[in-house]
Amino acid sequence: MALWRIRATVDDRPGYLSVLTASLALRAVNILAVQVHTTEAGAVDDFLVDAPDLMSEADLLAAISRGRGRDAFVARAEAQGLADPPTRALALAGRLVHDPEGLGEALAGLLDAAEVRWRADDPAGPPGFTARRMVLADPAGGTYEVVRREPAFTPAEYARAQALVEVSGALLRHSAEQATLLLPDGSELLVRAATADDFDAVLRLHERSSATTRQRRYLGGVEAPSEARLRRLIEPAGGLTLLAMQDDRAVAMANLVVEGDFGEVAVLVEDAWQRRGIGTALLRRLIGYAQGSGLGALVAHTGVANVAMLRTLRRFGAGAGDRDGAMLTVTLSVVGRQRAADETPATSG
Repeated sequence: MALWRIRATVDDRPGYLSVLTASLALRAVNILAVQVHTTEAGAVDDFLVDAPDLMSEADLLAAISRGRGRDAFVARAEAQGLADPPTRALALAGRLVHDPEGLGEALAGLLDAAEVRWRADDPAGPPGFTARRMVLADPAGGTYEVVRREPAFTPAEYARAQALVEVSGALLRHSAEQATLLLPDGSELLVRAATADDFDAVLRLHERSSATTRQRRYLGGVEAPSEARLRRLIEPAGGLTLLAMQDDRAVAMANLVVEGDFGEVAVLVEDAWQRRGIGTALLRRLIGYAQGSGLGALVAHTGVANVAMLRTLRRFGAGAGDRDGAMLTVTLSVVGRQRAADETPATSG
């Protein structure tokens, strides 16, 4: 017996698939796996079959024709084809977890592509697909062009490819939001995105921070935010909260809260860790996230006496700002912003 891959289109009407399978069965062809792709031209049936050794490609094409199949594709298959498409897609997604940069190779494996080209400066066109060509946006920038002679691409295959691209994008964003921060004194902190599980650590950060530090962060008072507000800050809708962690202890928190095309940023650093570059590092990452999210501008509210915070904001291109009593509102341009002065560590409480 020999493994073959068969793809054929039949009318999307009751009983037509059974006519095709019956025609194959009459020639001792054993169907090992089948999937159906719905298209405008009809139902595209994709089979993995085990056929008698003496059966040729011409024999299989004749059986498909007698079974009312059209636009047939027949090719020898390997043993790895026994894995069904969902299993293969999950395996490729698992490989991306260990190698987020391997999207092109994963797409080639998912789609049995003859060629996968990555383009940066010469875009391959908007995302979409034709019978022989598929274009997908690379989450890291540029586009992937996937080429296959036969069989023709189907909407289901395009949807699977897009899902794999989304997995790659999520992994790249997670990787970008997690980094080791080396301080001038040699100390190391882990910078990562906050999750709901960090509530206790963030609450203890507020409890260890002095009344002055809390007042500079929240302007309106010295008490820690309510539990409900703190949970919203940890996972802001459409925004991002970053934590600087020493083991399981949060020593700093930076928030980006999004409303429409604008975002508001704020930083809280535990007293013992202030003036060591942590606030600057967190703010830099929030600005990078805002650029990737397409925000128009960022604002920050701070006290006019908070010299350290104002100095940090001005490193990122903030202007004089608008004063309202003891509070100052400054705007940070996201597009074309000035480069931060990395060489001089500075932070705020």
